[in-house]
Amino acid sequence: MERIPDLYKYKQISFDLWLTLIKSNPEFKSKRNLLFKDYFGIGKPIEEVALAIRKFDILTNSINEKAGKNFDTFEIYYLILDHLGIDIELYTSQHLAEFYVLAEKLFMEYKPVLLYDYIPSLFQKLHSEGITTNILSNTAFIKGSALRKVIAHYGLEKYFSFQLYSDETGFSKPSPNMYQCAYDEIMKIGDIAKHEVLHIGDNKVSDYDGALAFGFKAHLLINTPLNEPHLQPA
Repeated sequence: MERIPDLYKYKQISFDLWLTLIKSNPEFKSKRNLLFKDYFGIGKPIEEVALAIRKFDILTNSINEKAGKNFDTFEIYYLILDHLGIDIELYTSQHLAEFYVLAEKLFMEYKPVLLYDYIPSLFQKLHSEGITTNILSNTAFIKGSALRKVIAHYGLEKYFSFQLYSDETGFSKPSPNMYQCAYDEIMKIGDIAKHEVLHIGDNKVSDYDGALAFGFKAHLLINTPLNEPHLQPA
């Protein structure tokens, strides 16, 4: 806990999720890519399918950051299918919903892992000090409803006063609309000024610059070669 300076002077601490608290199970993406290829009958090498999925993961995330909106998971599926030469008229939203169920089942079988072993004890300490916390996360292929299950799996849900995901709000960090959604929830907890809120994340644009622009304090999580977290105070 001591590695994170000045953490206990804030009334509310907001956390990003991916690469801040959790990271992907190393087996999940390859299995998800194969499922995508098989379910949609894509007659191209798995390497090409994987590249297409990665391409639109990065692209839609970049667009979300710039536009402040949120690409629906099914929209991303359609973009990938079209890119791979698949006639999207062959697949209705029901087909995509069925695929998502399979993909989420696979996701829960190969759950993300905690980024650091000390994370549960960190939240226990924060909670014991009376500091409330929340999650504020952008999403893409995996919806917030599934991420809540992951948080519950690790026994962390009791520490968060709320969790907000971009597929549910319709906005993406660094949009001030996304941060406003969080602040609206924070104000339900108590009379907490923006400068009394600290947002922690690994993405300089979404988590650091976005939080500062909104009026929160921010810490940028940087992973050193020793895999130890360091937070740079604003």
